[in-house]
Amino acid sequence: MDMKKILVAEDQADIRNLLVLNLRSAGYEVTDVADGLAALAAETARNHDLLVLDLMMPGLDGLELCKTLRARGCSTPILMLTAKSTELDRVLGLELGADDYLTKPFSLAELLARVKALLRRADLLRAAQLGAQTQASVLRNGDLEILPVKRQAHMRGQALDFTALEFDLLLHFAQHPGHVFSRGQLLNAVWGYTHDGYEHTVTTHINRLRAKLEADPLRPELILTVRGAGYKMREAPRA
Repeated sequence: MDMKKILVAEDQADIRNLLVLNLRSAGYEVTDVADGLAALAAETARNHDLLVLDLMMPGLDGLELCKTLRARGCSTPILMLTAKSTELDRVLGLELGADDYLTKPFSLAELLARVKALLRRADLLRAAQLGAQTQASVLRNGDLEILPVKRQAHMRGQALDFTALEFDLLLHFAQHPGHVFSRGQLLNAVWGYTHDGYEHTVTTHINRLRAKLEADPLRPELILTVRGAGYKMREAPRA
């Protein structure tokens, strides 16, 4: 099995060195840089399996770097590190395409668990794509059409643009219409882990899905909130 390649972008040398040491000890091939511009150049020159980006970096901060990479079509999983704990910073990172985040200070054990979960999810996605080649299907729910193999979705014939994680969440709902999932269940099924305090990550992604799918995101008709229980995709209307 090929060694997974991780890019670490962190301007604080002591933290960067600690991350590199522990990731290498865990069996990963690690490239480390000290600022966002160097990270952009490193990812442009060579694709990595995971990017660990500090939010506050000189030259190009983590948010702008994430935004730039996603605009270029880069779907590599991104784990954002932030010294800030405000909800706004977390939401901004997720809105711009980060897959997960950790607020400093964090334990190395939790960091390694998140890294493992993100890489595992990426591997499962690739395996699912390969396996689906022999059982291609189209999922429909009203005007929504999803092509799992091609990882494409259309609403009323118009192509929709999703990040990898947004598509995974949408596909999970579409494969279980009418089924109610708690935020913890969605974290476990889509993100690959469950951790108290991170359920709002799910809420943010639900809001992003609604913004792209619903005629009125404030009055959703496709991705529904079940008060006190979680979320569900409506059952597909009968033809």
